[in-house]
Amino acid sequence: MKLSVVIPVYNEHATVQQLVDLVVKAPLPSGMARQVICINDCSKDQTAARLDELPALHPGVEFVIHHKPVNEGKGAALRDGFKLATGDLVLVQDADLEYDPADYMKLLQPIVDGKADVVYGSRFIGEPHRVLYYWHTLGNKFLTSMSNMFTNLNLTDMEVCYKVFRKDVLDRINIKCNRFGFEPEVTAKIAKMRPRLRIYEVGVAYYGRSYEEGKKITWKDGIKAILTIVRFWVSN
Repeated sequence: MKLSVVIPVYNEHATVQQLVDLVVKAPLPSGMARQVICINDCSKDQTAARLDELPALHPGVEFVIHHKPVNEGKGAALRDGFKLATGDLVLVQDADLEYDPADYMKLLQPIVDGKADVVYGSRFIGEPHRVLYYWHTLGNKFLTSMSNMFTNLNLTDMEVCYKVFRKDVLDRINIKCNRFGFEPEVTAKIAKMRPRLRIYEVGVAYYGRSYEEGKKITWKDGIKAILTIVRFWVSN
């Protein structure tokens, strides 16, 4: 089997090489190959140069580095990355250091064992996490509950970055949201798939950033997520 790790990147020159080093060194199930896909969403800092250095820093690793000519957002970057993925499995990884690639084995195992088609991480079921914003956490839980009401799933963390898909599942999904609406959109669409997909959830560590440290998502994205949940439940 082969794993494609898709990393949308925007203005992360300070962390992206450290993050990719962790991605490259993360343990994988025995015999699994690795492809690392970095989508630079028209960053305005030194991100492009940092990304272009990666193949030389990690010889022998299969890299795809794609620089977008205009900034479109996380969803659009992931859509581009999914098209470039050649793995049997596809994993979404943020470019900051909020999520730890050491969790890959846990995320991949339900699919490798033949028990799951999609695996979500969860920051709320027992693993270490940095203590930060009460209202941010409450907002996440509200959005997850609202998503669950529409999808009839019992996820604990719909907005989590870590999601793993069988590639044949992703190939059946047309992602339309360009920005942070990706999370509720893809959740609605996998919930609608027939025959019903086997969706698992595993606890992951979370080392969240403060806004001073570069966190990008805001309350406005929460409002858009509410609208996205409704939109993609009543349409495709």
